[in-house]
Amino acid sequence: MKIDLYRQVLKEIKDWDQYLLNESCLPGPRANLELIEAVAEEGTEERFMRYLSFDAEKAPFGSATEFLPICGVVGLGSLISQGNMKHCGLLRASASDIRWRIREGVALALQRFGESNMDGLLDEMLEWAKGTLLEKRAVVAALCEPKLLKQPKEILSVLQILDKITQDMLNTENRKDKDFKVLRKTLGYGWSVAVVSDPENGKKLMEKWFVNEDKDIRWMMKENLRKKRLVRMDTDWTRTWKLNLGVEETCI
Repeated sequence: MKIDLYRQVLKEIKDWDQYLLNESCLPGPRANLELIEAVAEEGTEERFMRYLSFDAEKAPFGSATEFLPICGVVGLGSLISQGNMKHCGLLRASASDIRWRIREGVALALQRFGESNMDGLLDEMLEWAKGTLLEKRAVVAALCEPKLLKQPKEILSVLQILDKITQDMLNTENRKDKDFKVLRKTLGYGWSVAVVSDPENGKKLMEKWFVNEDKDIRWMMKENLRKKRLVRMDTDWTRTWKLNLGVEETCI
């Protein structure tokens, strides 16, 4: 695997920084995710904290240097998964970073935590779900990941968290806020990921939102209905609700 090759290189070299910058794939459309994962496996707390010191001024969005704080934030996930919970606060603060790649790194870090301790992740996400729009967004992005959605009890907890966050959307006053739009977009796919893992409970919760007339809720539900994963789960159910909500069949 490519991650294993990167891990071996990192074990053999001293100048990580220059190597990471050279292999980052930034500037570009996609950062080197395999290398980020390798750094998270091989890095130390000291290194992660140093990389996190590269703020938006030192490592602006889209620059190669941005790769270093991305590695730092995903590295926090490794530390937390090892039981070093003191870093949860810093990870939560990073969920509101102005750089979207850093925010994506937060989701990856949380997923690392969830792979080792899903109960612990769910407890933490219940707190984050009470926070800002971007903190809520991190919750959805982290939990709506197929590799974490394996146990029925845990999937039901994820669905309940999504339900609560969606309910909170109704009480958001400034719908033009860019953070609201970011959360809305994430919920526009997150529901479908969770529902296919538990169709029985998921479809019931989703149907409640299908009949809600709020324009933003309806937009999110329509976006989910466009996902092929729902068609594979239940073709007739998906087609029926697409017709009810006016989603064109060709969008599947």
